[in-house]
Amino acid sequence: MRKVFDFHGGIHPPENKQQSLQTPIVKAGIPPLLVLPLSQHIGAPAVPAVAPGDRVLKGQLIGEARGFVSVPLHAPTSGTIEAVEERQIAHPSGHRAPCIVIRSDGLDEWIECRGIEDYTTLDKSDLLQRIRNAGIAGMGGAGFPSAVKLAVQPEKKISTLIINGTECEPYITADDALMRERAEQIVSGAMILRHLVEPEETLLGVEDNKPEAIATLLTAAQGTGLEVVSFPTKYPSGGEKQLIEILTGKQVPSGGLPADIGVVCQNMGSAAAIHDAVVLGRPLISRITTVTGDAIDQPQNFEVLLGTSMAYLLEKAGYRAERNNRLVMGGPMMGFTVPSPDVPVVKTTNCILAPSERELPTPPPAQACIRCGMCAEVCPASLLPQQMFWFAQGKEFDKLEQHNLFDCIECGACSYACPSNIPLVQYYRASKAEILQLRRDHEKSEHSRLRFEARQERLEREEREKAEKRAARKKAAEAKAKQGTANGEAEEDPIQAAIERAKAKKAAQQSAADAQGGSEGEREKLEKAVVSTRKRLDTAIAKLEQAQAEGSDLVEALQTGVDKTRLKLETAETALAALQNSSDSTTAESTSSTDAAQLAIEKAMAARAAEADLSPAEKARADLEKLEQRLEKSRAKLAQSRDAGDEEKIIEALEATVERLAGKVEQARQQLQQAESA
Repeated sequence: MRKVFDFHGGIHPPENKQQSLQTPIVKAGIPPLLVLPLSQHIGAPAVPAVAPGDRVLKGQLIGEARGFVSVPLHAPTSGTIEAVEERQIAHPSGHRAPCIVIRSDGLDEWIECRGIEDYTTLDKSDLLQRIRNAGIAGMGGAGFPSAVKLAVQPEKKISTLIINGTECEPYITADDALMRERAEQIVSGAMILRHLVEPEETLLGVEDNKPEAIATLLTAAQGTGLEVVSFPTKYPSGGEKQLIEILTGKQVPSGGLPADIGVVCQNMGSAAAIHDAVVLGRPLISRITTVTGDAIDQPQNFEVLLGTSMAYLLEKAGYRAERNNRLVMGGPMMGFTVPSPDVPVVKTTNCILAPSERELPTPPPAQACIRCGMCAEVCPASLLPQQMFWFAQGKEFDKLEQHNLFDCIECGACSYACPSNIPLVQYYRASKAEILQLRRDHEKSEHSRLRFEARQERLEREEREKAEKRAARKKAAEAKAKQGTANGEAEEDPIQAAIERAKAKKAAQQSAADAQGGSEGEREKLEKAVVSTRKRLDTAIAKLEQAQAEGSDLVEALQTGVDKTRLKLETAETALAALQNSSDSTTAESTSSTDAAQLAIEKAMAARAAEADLSPAEKARADLEKLEQRLEKSRAKLAQSRDAGDEEKIIEALEATVERLAGKVEQARQQLQQAESA
C-alpha cells in the first residue's frame, strides 16, 4: 500500500452521489440546435472559421485557436451554420458572448478521422499538436488547455504524473461513471501522457468512496506500470494542490505551478479525450455530464454533445420546474447559478444541479463575523479567510495579494463552516475580478504611456534632424560665400540676399496698402529706392564690362551681382507702379466689395425666406439630409484614422463624434416621422 498524506483543513459535506449512479451512461442524442461559445477554456477564445450558411460535418473545425493559450472548436454533429452571434452563456454574471450556432440535420455525418495506433512512433511535438488540434482542455476544473500544461520545459524534470479521479464535490458523478464504464480509454490516455511527460511514476488518484471505479481501474491498469491509489474521502481533495500533497507529500509554493516541484496533473475525462484524439483521431465534441437534484425524476449521467442546451438535458432527465428553486452549473460548493436553462453545455460542464428549496435552501442573511476562526481551520490552502474578508470589504487589494488571495481555490469550505452565513467565497471571487481588471487597466495605461513617449521621442528626433539640416545648409552657404570675390556686389551673401528679397516684398506689400490710403510718403520712399537701385545697377554693369574686357576671373561673380541688382530694381519699380495705380482701383474695389456684400446679404435673406415657406415635414427632411451627410463624412474620417493608425485619443474623439451624430440622425428621423404623421 502506498503511503498517502493529508492536507490542512477540509470538510465532509453530504455526498449525495448515489442518486445519479443507478443507471449506466446514457447518450443524450442530437438536439435540433447547438450553441457553441468560442471561449470554453482559460485563455484566448477561438476565432470563427465558418460563416452563416456553411454546411459542416461532425468533427469539422469551426473555430481556430488564437494564440498559445487557446484551443480550437469543432462541430459536434453535421448541419448548417445558422449564425455567428452573441448568445447568453453559462457564467455567474449572466453575460453574453460570441457563439457559433449550428442547426443539426440529424444525419450525424463524420469527417474522415485518422488516428494512430502506435503513438510512440510520433515525435513528441507532433503528439502535442494532435492533442491541441483536438481542442482538449481540462474537463474537471477551469478548462486549462491540456497541450499547454503538457508542454513542460526541458529543464524541469517531472517525477510524478497524476491522473485526477477524485471528484470530491457532492452530487457530481461524471468521472465516477466514466471510470466504471470506460477505464480502458482512461488507461490508454494515461499511457499516452506518460509517454509525453516521461515521469518516474504515474498515479491514478481516486477517493475511497468510489470502490467500483477503483476496482475497474485496477483491472484495466494491470501490467501497464500505472499505479491506482485510493485515499480517504474529504472535500476538497480534488483540488490540484491538495491532491499533489495527498499523493506525494509535496506542497506547491504560493504563486508556483505543480511543474515547479516536478508534478503534472490531468483529469480522468481529459485522459479519455486524449485517447480518442490520438488513437481514434476524434476531436473533443462531447463530454459526460451529471444531471441530478430533487427536481429531477431520473438523475443520471449523460454523454452530451457540446452546445446542447441545459433545457434539453433537463427534459431528458424528467425535470420538474415547480420543485426547483434555482439551476446550478457544477456542484453545490463551487458551482454557480445559471441565468436561464437555455444556456449551452461546454467543455467544463460536469454537472447540472436542479435542487429543491429543502435540498439546497436559499442562504440566510449574513450576520456579523464573530471571529470564531472556523474558516481558517477548514481552509485547504492554509489562508486566513477572516482577514481576507475584512480586506475585501475595504477593497484593500494590496493587502489581499500579500495574504495570497490568488492561492484561494474558491472551494467554499470557509463559507460552509461559517456560523454567521457570510458568503466569503463571493467576496474573494469579486476581489480577484477587480484586481485582474485593475491589472488590465494598468497594462493598457502603460501601453498608452509607452506609445506617447515613443511619439514624443520621434517628434523630438525629427525636430533635431530638421535643425541639423538647417545648420548644414547655412554652413554650406557660408562656405560658398567665402569663395567669392572681395567686390561688394559680387560677394553678396545668399542668405542676406534672401533677406533683402523678403524685405523688398514686404515693402512692396506695405506700399500697396499705404497706396489704398493715399500715403504719399511711401511713394517718395519707393521713388528714392528705384533711383538708388538703378545707380547701383549701372555701377555693377560697368564693373562687369570692365572685367569682361580684361578677361578677369571675376566675370561670373560680377554677373551674379548684376542679376541680383537688376531683380531688386524690377521689384522696386513694380511696387511703385502698383502704388500709383492703387488710387484709381481703390474706388472700384470698394464698389465691388460693397456689391459682393450686398449680394451675400440678399442670398442669405432669400435662403431664410425659402426656409420659412417650407412645411414642418420638409424642414425635418432637409435637416435629416444635412445630418446624414455630416455622419457619412465623420464615419469616413474615422475609417481613415483607423487605417492610418492614428493615436487612440484621436480615434476615440472621432468615435464620440460619430456616436453623437448617429444619435442626432435618429432624433431627426423620429421628428420627420412625427411631422409626416401630423
